[in-house]
Amino acid sequence: MASNVTALKCPPPMKAASNGVFQGDNPLHFSLPLLIIQICLVVALTRALAYLLRPLRQPRVIAEIIGGILLGPSALGRNQKYLHAVFPARSLTVLDTIANLGLLFFLFLVGLELDPKALKRTGKKALSIALAGITFPFALGIGTSFILRNTISKDVAQGPFLVFMGVAVSITAFPVLARILAELKLLTTDVGRMAMSAAAVNDVAAWILLALAIALSGTGSPLVSLWVFLSGSGFITLCIFVAPLLFKWMVKRCPEGEPVDEIYVCATLAAVLAAGLVTDTIGIHALFGAFVLGVLVPKEGPFAGALVEKVEDLVSGLFLPLYFVSSGLKTNVATIQGGQSWGLLVLVIFTACFGKIVGTVVVSLLCKIPFREALVLGFLMNTKGLVELIVLNIGKDRGVLNDQTFAIMVLMALFTTFITTPIVVALYKPARMAASDYKHRTIQRKDPNTQLRLLTCFHSTRSIPTLINLMETSRGTGKRGGLRVFAMHLMELSERSSAILMVHKARKNGAPFWNKGESTDTNQVVVAFEAFEQLSQVSIRPTTAISAMSSMHEDICSSAQRKKAAVIILPFHKHQRIDGHLETTRSDLRHVNRRVLEHAPCSVGILVDRGLGGAAHIAASNVNYTITVLFFGGPDDREALSYGAIMAEHPGINLNVVRFVVDSKVVGESVRLDIDGNDGNRPEDKSDDEEFISEFRERVSKAGSIKFEECVVGGAAEALAVIRSHNVSNLFLVGRIPEGQLVAALDKKGECPELGPIGKLLVSPEMSTAASVLVMQQYRSQLTGHALTSLKEEDTAGGEYDSQ
Repeated sequence: MASNVTALKCPPPMKAASNGVFQGDNPLHFSLPLLIIQICLVVALTRALAYLLRPLRQPRVIAEIIGGILLGPSALGRNQKYLHAVFPARSLTVLDTIANLGLLFFLFLVGLELDPKALKRTGKKALSIALAGITFPFALGIGTSFILRNTISKDVAQGPFLVFMGVAVSITAFPVLARILAELKLLTTDVGRMAMSAAAVNDVAAWILLALAIALSGTGSPLVSLWVFLSGSGFITLCIFVAPLLFKWMVKRCPEGEPVDEIYVCATLAAVLAAGLVTDTIGIHALFGAFVLGVLVPKEGPFAGALVEKVEDLVSGLFLPLYFVSSGLKTNVATIQGGQSWGLLVLVIFTACFGKIVGTVVVSLLCKIPFREALVLGFLMNTKGLVELIVLNIGKDRGVLNDQTFAIMVLMALFTTFITTPIVVALYKPARMAASDYKHRTIQRKDPNTQLRLLTCFHSTRSIPTLINLMETSRGTGKRGGLRVFAMHLMELSERSSAILMVHKARKNGAPFWNKGESTDTNQVVVAFEAFEQLSQVSIRPTTAISAMSSMHEDICSSAQRKKAAVIILPFHKHQRIDGHLETTRSDLRHVNRRVLEHAPCSVGILVDRGLGGAAHIAASNVNYTITVLFFGGPDDREALSYGAIMAEHPGINLNVVRFVVDSKVVGESVRLDIDGNDGNRPEDKSDDEEFISEFRERVSKAGSIKFEECVVGGAAEALAVIRSHNVSNLFLVGRIPEGQLVAALDKKGECPELGPIGKLLVSPEMSTAASVLVMQQYRSQLTGHALTSLKEEDTAGGEYDSQ
């Protein structure tokens, strides 16, 4: 008997820290150094896999699931020495605890993404698609569970197994779907918004069904399961009435533009842990409390964003990958042996895909959604991910899923998520659906009375006042077809997995700012635009570009194509300091501007903001601007002058047009900067300029607010003197690549070749002007010559016009 006791003796628990290798301790035998090694190994492997899968545009969760499986008994874990050294059984309690703690806070972040107000406003189409995407696959999942119970899962309880299988098959991973849509630039499209709305409803329904499944999976009597479910419902009800009051009280004490007090962040995180403790005590799962609290946090204001900044990087970067390892250590693909097991894997995958896709497609077609878009919705709704693994791991821990069933379901989740991106890319190409009647791609046009469409881009609130004042100057007299402005907020898609609050912003994409039927957003950007819209009667529509900086230009260009914009207004990558000099905001914004100039489907303007009109919107009756157009010749200068003519229609604007002409007495070789790559002055270019100027002078001859001046100069020095005489202007309008004999002499090597020679000159310190500068490039089907090569130039440090 004593020998039996000796044989069953448990190994001693691990101590936290070692005394070091020099004192004979092996760090792998202590929990803290071993945990550090485990975290580093997991992070290195998952990040490497994510890098390898990047060309396939797969979400990071795919790399994390595969990494977890590779570290487990399916691959590296086949080596018992490795498994016992790096992931010994004694360390798994600590590993699982840290992993679940990270998962607890991650589910809180997932709850933050779900906006209950948006769920209430979910349209009938999205609601119908969500319900079909749950009920049909849930029914098929229950049907599949009968087959599995008769083959590989004979010893499990029938009720919990049916519900777990139904939930596992019918889930749509809301966070993963948001990431995929953002990567594919579909988050702000009709299909993307429909998918996100339906997935949000699906997510809430899945958590309710999972709570039911956990309640049923208890080992006690059915009465115990009923008590668990009722207690959980009571806790959620209490949270719904109490938590919003506390959070709103905190939000009121966190004004926009000021840092959030640390005590509120700490109190919220402590409340998340407490909610997790309550739901775990009830017998549901600690994750439910964290998720519910996240849903109830107000989405407006800086409070939610501050919570994310404090929590997300640490949780999703370090702790969450441990959960995938914890899951991977339970996944042994080797248990899937024989034709029967592989046949069951195919059956489960087919059932999951068929139920989700067919259910979604059928209801989408009944809602009169085109077949191609309905099919895309079906594959998007078929996305699985972290939530799927949570369901499966809870089922495994509760004894509802055995090793073989667990491995089959993990591979099903991996496969269905992996196929989403390539199939959606192949099926859905929004550019293919762009309108073909895109006529007005420039401001210069035969009929000046047609509607002007602007796509104005901004990165931060700093440029909002200048943009609004620019819109005010652009609306003219209002007699023409009107001004239509699309205000595009450029948001960088970071490596963060949850893409927090982007869904909330994208959901409003394209809707009117001013909507009396809904409470208006407290966001200061929205408030500024909607106030201007009401005062000026200019139609403004918000739009959002959520993209990595490397592909931001694609979003801008495709949006301009869809909106049929005549001109894109881009912010310069530098902002003005207090001393008047320009300093770089972000260097990668410059590359975005250059790519837009190269690929734009319409004219482009780069706005160097020096505070046009000051730091606030100037009322129409108070506008008193002097705008100067410097005209040397060429298409870009003609575009700038055409824009100036529209601005001059505003009663508060005086337009000075300065045309530079080289003195015929000047002897020397004619020098010209050619936009088409041809040498010499083409007669047709001169005739186009002469014809345009003649028409312009005839059209504005009676306009008292326009002053036309033709300056005959003998060289660059005289031209500079003329330009300096207009330093008191509020805004300079110039072409990016002007033509004429003076241009080469004025072109100095230095920073910002995308501004062109005159734009660079006007932003240089030697000009000493406080005027903003708008550099225009007229649309042409393909850039050639110097217009293209200048965009490829690198900045020369220490140039004569260095403005840093």
